[in-house]
This record gives sequence, structure tokens and C-alpha cells, in this order.
Amino acid sequence: MKRKGLSRSMIVSRIADMVRRFPRAIASESHAFWRSRPISKDTVLYESFAGNGALCNPEAIFRHLVDHADFAHLRHIWVLDASTAYAGFRSEFASHPRVTFVKRETARYWRAVATAGYLINNATFPPQFSKREGQIYLNTWHGTPLKRMGFDMPNGALESANTLRNFLAADFLLSANSHMTRQMYASAYKLDGLFEGTILEEGYPRIDRCFLSDVERSGVEADLAESGIHLAGRQLVVFAPTWRGASFSRPVDNLNEIMQQRSALAAKLDAKKWLVVVKLHQQAHRYTKHRPDLRGLVVSNSIPTNALLGIVDLLVTDFSSIFFDYLPREKPIVFFAPDAAEYSASRGLYVDLAELPGAVFTSVGRAATEVARLAAGMTAADKRRLRLGRARFCRWDDGRATERVVDAVFLGATSRTVHFRNTKPRLLLHIGGMKSNGITSAALNLLNEIDTNIYDVSVTYPSGKSVRHLFRTRSLNPNIRQIPRVGGMNGSKALHLRRHLRHFKTKVRDHLDEPWEAELWRTEWERCFGDAHFESLIDFSGYSPFWAMLMLHGRGKSRSIWLHNDMWADAHRTVDGRQFLKRNIFSLFTLYPFFDHLVSVSAALNEVNRARLETYVAAEKFEFASNCIDGETIRRLAAVSVAGPKTALSGGKKGGQTADPAARQTGADREPDLRWLNRRSKKISPVFVTIGRLSPEKNQARLIAAFASVHDAFPHSRLIIVGDGPLKEALARDIAGRGLTESVILAGQRANPFAILKRSDCFVLSSDYEGQPMVLLESAVLGVPAISVAFGSVGSVLPPGAITVTEQSVEALAGAMTTFATTPSRGYMLDASLYNRRAQREFELAVGLKQRPVSRG
Repeated sequence: MKRKGLSRSMIVSRIADMVRRFPRAIASESHAFWRSRPISKDTVLYESFAGNGALCNPEAIFRHLVDHADFAHLRHIWVLDASTAYAGFRSEFASHPRVTFVKRETARYWRAVATAGYLINNATFPPQFSKREGQIYLNTWHGTPLKRMGFDMPNGALESANTLRNFLAADFLLSANSHMTRQMYASAYKLDGLFEGTILEEGYPRIDRCFLSDVERSGVEADLAESGIHLAGRQLVVFAPTWRGASFSRPVDNLNEIMQQRSALAAKLDAKKWLVVVKLHQQAHRYTKHRPDLRGLVVSNSIPTNALLGIVDLLVTDFSSIFFDYLPREKPIVFFAPDAAEYSASRGLYVDLAELPGAVFTSVGRAATEVARLAAGMTAADKRRLRLGRARFCRWDDGRATERVVDAVFLGATSRTVHFRNTKPRLLLHIGGMKSNGITSAALNLLNEIDTNIYDVSVTYPSGKSVRHLFRTRSLNPNIRQIPRVGGMNGSKALHLRRHLRHFKTKVRDHLDEPWEAELWRTEWERCFGDAHFESLIDFSGYSPFWAMLMLHGRGKSRSIWLHNDMWADAHRTVDGRQFLKRNIFSLFTLYPFFDHLVSVSAALNEVNRARLETYVAAEKFEFASNCIDGETIRRLAAVSVAGPKTALSGGKKGGQTADPAARQTGADREPDLRWLNRRSKKISPVFVTIGRLSPEKNQARLIAAFASVHDAFPHSRLIIVGDGPLKEALARDIAGRGLTESVILAGQRANPFAILKRSDCFVLSSDYEGQPMVLLESAVLGVPAISVAFGSVGSVLPPGAITVTEQSVEALAGAMTTFATTPSRGYMLDASLYNRRAQREFELAVGLKQRPVSRG
């Protein structure tokens, strides 16, 4: 058959993609080059809101440094995008000999990031950023938190991955007050117990700008006039709503609604005495780009917020943290939050509405009435409320915060600092790609059993769609810190090509001997985890040379890697004539000697791996720790009725449900309807079930052959095969060839296999080899009888007699199934809690957290 070539549109698309990638590739190579060059210790790089202005704390620090003779030796680089909104700032310093500008994520930007001695950011550097030894990084953040953030948000670990990465890399974190230190840094981002740097609790430099001289005030008024806002002697009301939407990076465009609210507020005031303008959040300001009708009503993004607050006479806001910056002036604040209840419930607040330094209103009419009242004058109660708020949130904001922060960072002066301490052993576990499989389930089960009162636990995994999908159905202990890996390794393309070639030749262990590659891995560790160190580094996934090498180069006292299977057999597993795991696993074999502990998931499997890998690793490094099991979830899901098919089926009884599987799927792409299990006809018996990936080592073909023999004697028996994989079509052909299409059901991958398992009569496992077969444990949790063929690790899964174990042959397996069909037996009932306590103890011993008792005599 003639092979089809690429269409014209596909070719154009690929060329366009290459053109888009080219500037990034050039920037990446530039970054790699400049990371090898000396650091300029007298250069300071500033970035605010990803280059979206010379604003916030970085701007306040910059102006202090550039104006003081003591720091005249410093050179300054500002990250600004190409917007004309910053023309005033650019022109102000265009001729300054020590100030330059770069655009974010260009080659010049990466040169500055790689070589500047000081890095100052109020948000985050991109995922590629990795602080070099010799650089000093101050992250100032951009406000005291009112709204929930970090891990306190839905999908917070993924949304905040790059933020957490930046914090861990920082030498200094700036905190406006103890509330911010405790609520944001310690709790919301879980830095308590892991962050190695210093928290400066000195107030906010940007708030210094609220204390304006007459000259500075005139300057701000001139800037407003240039953008179309003319005070003309009037007092100023600023309406500053925060962004709305499900994601910080994708806020909704509700400008029309905001402008209608502004008009309602202004209607209650004398327009000759008062002017009401809107100050939008940085993320929402983008929507004004094509709205010339808003000129004169919306404050330009180029005007520093705190300079603006220095001339504001009354502030109206909702859940924006801007009010914290305005508090030191002790002027009126009105909180207008039409969605207060909904917002508080969905987004969550750290401060109770009753504790805010102003009244809260949900209707614009009532808010406007309050604005008019306060415009006429504050009462003693109003003033007291403001004083209490200032004492709580702005205690150190006295107009000299910038000076104290600069002295601490640049001169090493003593200041008010906080250092997180932790006496718990720190654990970091890599738990794989978070796909819905046995390793992921085992990892999550283990994490829910580790006592976080004893251990400080972090997990890492590649950020991606599979993580979001998994966390819709599985939860993680909220006390565990998640550090998703975002972005990719730094370094030149040539070096990475050499690295990949070594992996192709299974010579990955050479990275320990080559300085250039060791440096790649060391910097990747620092890019992901900053200056954090751990007592125990654990590669629980155990199948990725990349993560194994990263753990070997991590900052930790001991390193462990999990062996979830007979690794030698796994390496030689063949599907369609290919041994697709061989290269990765043989690469891992060369890395095993550098780990302190090689942990199999059962005692019997430990002996198998010890014997088969004796030429690679010393025998004393082999340990075992049984997988934990989530009994509560298994029982809960098993109690749910078997769900209907994802694809609607034709025929059958009402609703597509039938009393027998004979009327099931008519096409291979349709999911079988198994709801007949919920109200099973008595004549359909026994029902055997197996659960697992359809791949060679599971050997479902042997089970089908054995069931064919059983079916001859028990024609009403059924076999349900739950799972998906590369052998699906081959197994379907085998079933059809045996004339069993009405009795053997390929059920596919199921979100809830436990409902099917509970309603079956007997679980059957026909694998050639396994690590620790979790399905046997799951069957025991539900009390479902189990039959298994014999393999290396089956004997240590459950107590003797709990499982019927037979030889690895069709005849022996058929015999055991026939015996069950003739005389059904009761299943073994596993006490999951007792089992998990033992498994947790094994885990602590296996990774060296506790020592095994010394035998005497």
C-alpha cells in the first residue's frame, strides 16, 4: 500500500512550530552559556510581575539603592516587557549609566538571570531558572495574603509549583508581618521545616512610598494627568477590586461590571469634590488594552500602586490585599464584595470578614452610601478600627522598611528575622508519573500511613494532566508537601545529546565520573528543590533512570530505590517482539550500587531480586517493605453498585441492563455492561474475575484456557477480565476462537473495579511473576476467595492457606477453579489496619529511619 505523505497543512504547521521554537532555543543556549560565566557580584536584577512594570517592592528597593552613594558601585538591570505603558520609567533612567533594561525570556534576559549577583523578584522567575552558587536571591512577594493561596487552594500544589520552587531557592523571603510569615510562608506553602533561608519580617518597602512629600505627591498627580486622570483639586477615591475566576493566570474579563459599579459609587458623591477611579489587579489589567473608552477612569499600570495610595483619600476594595498597604495611612476603607459569601466559601479567606478594618457590603448601593458617609468624616469608632488593623498587619511599616531590608540583604545588618526549625527527619519520595496504576496506588497508600507527626514528608512527581485527573478520585494526606517538577533541565543541547546517547547505551552510571554531567544533575536538583536537604531520598517509582540519577545527586543522607517486581524478569518482558523496558532497567542496574537501600515490596520478592541481581549489588543492600493498602476506600467503593457502560448499548432490558452478559457489547470499542452483577441471576455461577494490565507477564491467556475447561463442566460460569493493555486484541481473538464470547468478558479499564470484585465469586491470578500483587490484598479486604498460580512472591502476600495456590499450568489452574466451582470456599478477611501498621514498620526499617533489633546469641 502506498504510504501517505504529510499534507501541505501539516508541513506548514511543523515549519511554523519550528519557527516559534527557534527563539526559545536560542535563549536556552544563551542561558546555558552564561551560566558557565563568572557572576557579576555588583549587578542587581529586578523583576516585578513577570516584567509587567517597574513596580512593588523591587521598585522601592531599586530607588533606594540607585539614590544612595553607599551603593554607587552597583549596576541595575530591570526586566520590562515591550509595553509603552512603562515609557515614563524608561525615560526617567534612559541616560543613567548604571541602569539598563531587558525583555523577559530573551537571550539578554537569561544572561542577566545567570550572571547577576543579586536577584530581586516580587513573584517568580520562569521554570528554567536555577539560582547559581554565589548569587543572592531576595523574593519579596507582593502582598499580605487575605485570600487562600498555595496548598490551601484547589489544585494548589500544581498551580503553585513554580512559586514553591522559587521560595526554596531564595536566600531571603520578605514578610510584611507575622501573619504573613505564619499563614503564607509557613502554612500555605508548607515552608516550615524545609526552607533553609531567612525570612525578613521588616515591613514592606513598597509601603514606604505611601508616605509622600509634597513634591512626590505632585509627581504622582502629574503621572495621573498624563494618563487622562485629572484631579483638579478634587479628593480621590480608588475602587480596587481583585481578579475573579478559577485561575490566577486566567482571570475573567468583568470590566463592564466593574465600571458600572464605579459609576454607582461616584453617583453618591459630589463630582466637584470627589473623583472615583478604578485600580485593576495586575492580572486583570490586560483587558484594558483595547478599551480606549476607559481612559481617565482606570489607573495606568505604569503608576506604582503605593505611590498612588499616597494620594488616595478613600479606598474601596473587596478581597484585594491592597488594603494592607493602605492601612498605615489610617484613612477610610470600604469593603464592597457582592459575592462575599460565595467567594469566602470557594476561595477562602485568612481573615474573618468581621476582623477587617472597615465595613463589608454586598450591594453597591449600600457600599456607595457608606462611601458618602465616610467622605463626610470618620467617627471615633472608625478611627479605632483602623488603628487596630494597622497594629496587627502593618506594625513595622513606618516609612523605613526599605532601608532595613537593604541593609540586611546587601550589608548583612542585623534585622528582625525568622528561621524555620524542624527536628523531624525529612523524607522526599518520588512517586512516579501519577498514572492510574498499581505503583501510584501503593505510593498514595503509603503516604496516607506515614506519621507526619514524626516525619516531615515531601513528594515529587512530574507535573502534568495525569496528576490532575488522578487527584479527582484520590486524595493525599494534606500534611504532606507536594513539590511537582516543572520545566526542564538547563544546559546546552550538545551536553544533553551526550547524556541521551549514554542512556541509549545503558551507560548512565558514567555520570558519576564526568564532571560536566554531574554538574547538570546537581543544578537540576537545585532548580527543582533549591537549597532543601533531606534525611532520606526515596525513588518509590523505581523505573526511571532520570529520577534515579536525580536522587543520587540530591542533598540527602541516605538514598533508597523501590523494586516493585522481579526486575530481571521485567527487563526481559517481551511485547510484540520488543523488550521495551530493557534499556531503562539495565541502566538502573548500573545505578543500584550507589543507593543505600534496594527495597522490594515483599520478603519473597526480596530474595528473588537479591539472587538475580547479585552481580550488580552487594547482598546487604537488599531490603523489603510490603505495600500499604487503603482498606477504607476499597470497602467504600465496593459498596457502590456496578456502573453502566460509558458508551450506550442497544438492546437488552430497560435502561440497557440485562440479567446475563450474553447481550453485552456488539463492538470491541464499546465498554461491556456489567450491571447484571448488581442483581445477578442465580443460574449464572460461578463468576470468576481477574484484574490487571493486559500484558505478557499477567498471562491472562493461561487463565482463559483454564476457564475454557471449567466452562465445559459449568456452562453458566463467567470470567470477567478487568484491565487494558497491549494484548487486548490478541486476547479477544483467543476468546472468540474458543467460542467463549458470551462467557468471557473483556471489561476494560474501570474507575471502580472493587464493585465488580465484590460481586464476583472468586478472584483468579495467573501471572508469571509479580512484585506484591495488590489485587490479592484487595480481594482479602473484601473477603473474596482467591486462587493464584505459584510465583516467587505469592507466598509472602498473605498467611498460609489464605489463598489457593496452584502450579503455573493450565491444567493445575483449571483444577483449582473447578474445585471452587464444585465446592465454593469462604475468602480470607484481611484486617487492613493491622496489616498497614506492620507495613509501615517495614518501611521505616527498609530506608534506615529505624534500626532493626540486633539478634542475641
